Amino acid sequence: MASTKVKAIVLGGTNVKEKDKILSLYTLEQGKVSVSMKGVRGDKAKMKFAKEIFCFGDFILEEGSSLPIVTSVDIIDNFYGLSQDIDKYYEACAILDVISKLGGESSPSLFIELIKSLKTLCYENVNKYFVFNKFLINYFKIMGYDFFTDKCSSCKATLSHRYLNLEVGEQVCPACKNSLSVAISENCYLALNALNKSDYENLSSLQIVEGGEMSACGLLAKNYEWRTGNKILDMK
Repeated sequence: MASTKVKAIVLGGTNVKEKDKILSLYTLEQGKVSVSMKGVRGDKAKMKFAKEIFCFGDFILEEGSSLPIVTSVDIIDNFYGLSQDIDKYYEACAILDVISKLGGESSPSLFIELIKSLKTLCYENVNKYFVFNKFLINYFKIMGYDFFTDKCSSCKATLSHRYLNLEVGEQVCPACKNSLSVAISENCYLALNALNKSDYENLSSLQIVEGGEMSACGLLAKNYEWRTGNKILDMK
């Protein structure tokens, strides 16, 4: 029976039968897939570590009658530190929730963003919302949306006061705003711009005006909800 190796992270799972589990994986090669793990909930199961949320590794899959079956896992990281800090845990869960609501398509760029964001949350001392905001900014870029422009997307006038037109996901000027446009405060834009220019590994030293990260998170969440029809998972 042919086997397939995928690099994947566990998004979640459902218990089935007495000791089995169906996992939702996000893979580098295939996007989001569902797989079966046989007997993995048993006390002596060799792969029980691999059934947990955030487990990242190389999964070997073999064809099953309904779902691919995981036959072995070479773990790369389990991001254990996320479970030791409630704020980091909720922020990481919100990131996984964004990924879990995608279709089945593969996006290597988004897979890399996911791993970078979880590594930063787990191993760096980063302010709340910084990593989630950075992830969403790059998520929108990958999806073809960009907040960072000096020109109105409608009339091309230079932007002095900014609004996000939720209908199209682009910035507009006061003259072109409509009922679906949300004002972008100066502090919010400065926070977004700083996060955009910073790499994940530099977020721990990033300085943002107080409250900027929260207003940026609120704006990004609104844009996400309009673009996808999904709600952001509560991080409180």
